[in-house]
Amino acid sequence: MENEPNTTAIFEQARPMLMGLAYRTLGSIAEAEDVVQDTYLAWMAADSASILRPRSWLTTVCTRKAIDALRSARLSRTNYVGAWLPEPVQTRFFEAPESDRALSGSLTTAFLLVLERLAPKERAAFLLREVFSLPYEDVAASLEISQPACRKLVSRARAHVRRHRSASDIPRPRQDELVAAFGQAIRTGDTARLAKLLASDATLRADSGGKAIAIRHPLQGAEGILGFVETVLSPAWQGGELEIAEFNSGKALILRESGRPTAIVSFSFNDEHQAAAIFIMRNPDKLARIDSDTPGRACERGVSHIY
Repeated sequence: MENEPNTTAIFEQARPMLMGLAYRTLGSIAEAEDVVQDTYLAWMAADSASILRPRSWLTTVCTRKAIDALRSARLSRTNYVGAWLPEPVQTRFFEAPESDRALSGSLTTAFLLVLERLAPKERAAFLLREVFSLPYEDVAASLEISQPACRKLVSRARAHVRRHRSASDIPRPRQDELVAAFGQAIRTGDTARLAKLLASDATLRADSGGKAIAIRHPLQGAEGILGFVETVLSPAWQGGELEIAEFNSGKALILRESGRPTAIVSFSFNDEHQAAAIFIMRNPDKLARIDSDTPGRACERGVSHIY
């Protein structure tokens, strides 16, 4: 086992990318961690000395395990109570690679929801090629398909996500303005300022997993959303504290009640820089990590280094 330290070092160097790939595939940190851990076990059991391209080998194994996990997750999500949203990830723990526009934009809630519409292999092909810039030869090998078939998968996926507008494309002052307007609407019940920033066809969706009070079906249209914020959210959240943070490469609000995070509100935008969607995470299971994500603990789990 003389080479074990070097073998471990090779994996740890690849871990950030593997975690980023698995998270984008699954929309869940816990599930992504399981995939990365399984990849590590496979790596340690392999004859690493005979593997000429370790990073490519690790990417292939991680991709296949993530696809299997996604298929299983989709079956379990058919019984999910209410709307499903990706688990929020705190942007402040990302390293320098997340400043890259493609990487940063591919972490937004809206983008991950667009990926949910893709078949598992289609999703993996798009991520490997368009987000992580792997050559078609490597993507095809990872998915065990021909290069022409791989190109078709990527092309179809690209057509699905073409109109996506990432929060990372929106000027920070605009994001700040929207977060402030939403916070004011919650604190005062006055939605006039928010109304000016909301697209007429905006949607609001909440994820509670049936474990917290939240709407179970999306709200469509600015009028309905504004009424909901004024008459339901504002009175219900008056006893809490609002905190500005950054999740999934965009500005967001954390609602804390008795110091505990009970909601995260994030946004997506249209081409006019209006709020096209409001996402409210209420599922306590998906909020449990917010305060435990200290840099040390996050690093131990690989979350502080996520590409």
